[in-house]
Amino acid sequence: MTARPGPSRVYCRRLAGLLVLDPNGDQVGRVHDVIVTLRLGHEPPRVLGLAVEVQRRPIFVPISRVTGVESGAVVLSSARMSWRRFAQRPNETRVLAELLDRRVTLLPPPADRSAGGAASQGREVTVVDAAIEPTRTGDWILDQVAVRVGRGRRGEVRTVSWDEVTGFSLPEEGQGAANLLAAFEKLRPADLASLLHHLSSKRRAEVAAALDDERLADVLEELPEDEQVELLGGLAAERAADVLEAMGPDDAADLLGELPTDEAERLLRLMEPEEAAPVRRLLVYADDTAGGMMTSEPVVLAPNATVAEALARVRAPELSPALAAQVYVVRPPYETPTGRYLGLAHFQRLLREPPSTLVGGVIDVDITPLRPDTPLPEVTRHLASYNLVAAPVLDDAGRLVGVVTVDDVLDHLLPSDWREHPLGADDADGASPGVLGVPPAGDPEPGGRGEVGSAPAAT
Repeated sequence: MTARPGPSRVYCRRLAGLLVLDPNGDQVGRVHDVIVTLRLGHEPPRVLGLAVEVQRRPIFVPISRVTGVESGAVVLSSARMSWRRFAQRPNETRVLAELLDRRVTLLPPPADRSAGGAASQGREVTVVDAAIEPTRTGDWILDQVAVRVGRGRRGEVRTVSWDEVTGFSLPEEGQGAANLLAAFEKLRPADLASLLHHLSSKRRAEVAAALDDERLADVLEELPEDEQVELLGGLAAERAADVLEAMGPDDAADLLGELPTDEAERLLRLMEPEEAAPVRRLLVYADDTAGGMMTSEPVVLAPNATVAEALARVRAPELSPALAAQVYVVRPPYETPTGRYLGLAHFQRLLREPPSTLVGGVIDVDITPLRPDTPLPEVTRHLASYNLVAAPVLDDAGRLVGVVTVDDVLDHLLPSDWREHPLGADDADGASPGVLGVPPAGDPEPGGRGEVGSAPAAT
């Protein structure tokens, strides 16, 4: 990044989640963090570059490749860069992930430091942001820190020079995460989960503690199973039960299935009975069957409900596209397990009917429902044969007990660690030449961070 006329200081929280564009204006990825190296004494940290998320893969972009921040995006000077997965080195520090929310000491003025007594001790403050700017030599440094004096959000925020604070090199216990989350508050759950995946276990636990139950539940559903278990295990038992209640019953059942039986039972007992009941029913089924994959909360309607009511139900923002694709018509009761299943209505058919039409008159009765013990290969063939994104699951009494969606099936067909690999990744260190356009070898970036290739178009 080269210095330009006018203000050139950039605050790191402003960079969080910004688009990264190549010289042609094509999207490369999004900024996840700013990488710096701390130096001895009160020397400000030197900025090394940016951690950029590209198709679920974090890569390193040297600060020398960045020309500026324009119209809400980071612009690169070249489309050629290293596509090797970014791995943080011992001498490197992530500004957003590791410095925000740290409690450090704001030093008193020099005159007070030499006077001794209480005035020379400094005040404990919380870091809320940090600013980077270029030097005359073309390097970039982290020269200023925004800190909150006092506890809580009402504390005064000051911007001070790096040499006016101390304590960044000391181990931090109980670091909060409010400012980190504020920087990424607009991220989708899958993107926030990707961010958490690249944090240390300690920092993940701190972020989990700062998230509300609903947001944490959404993020847990996007994490690899081992990290789900780790984060849930780090919560107090009562809060873990609350988070499980906020998850979909199928996701909660999958997570509890990874825990020891006695621990899973303890959490189930702490859940509200009406929330635990559908989870217990799902835990009965084998993981690779329709019963083990299904969700027990589809859109269920009575036959005398109108098309207008059905369309209103599928508009609910919390529904996944697969669950919103069709409604299921049954006799009462209307909670799973329902009364006798009558059929399903696709939302495209609903769109073609007058709003006052009864859904009982537009249902499809030709699609054979699945049984709870239907194995995964047969479920896959069933969805493919009928071009379905979801299929009903009935018990022996003909009651609707759940729905298997195509995303549930994909979760079971893909490798268990699929969330840890970007689109097109063939291995842990490299990228698929056919997808990312990475040549087999090239000139390494400074520091030996891997091959150089042209930027792929981000999805």
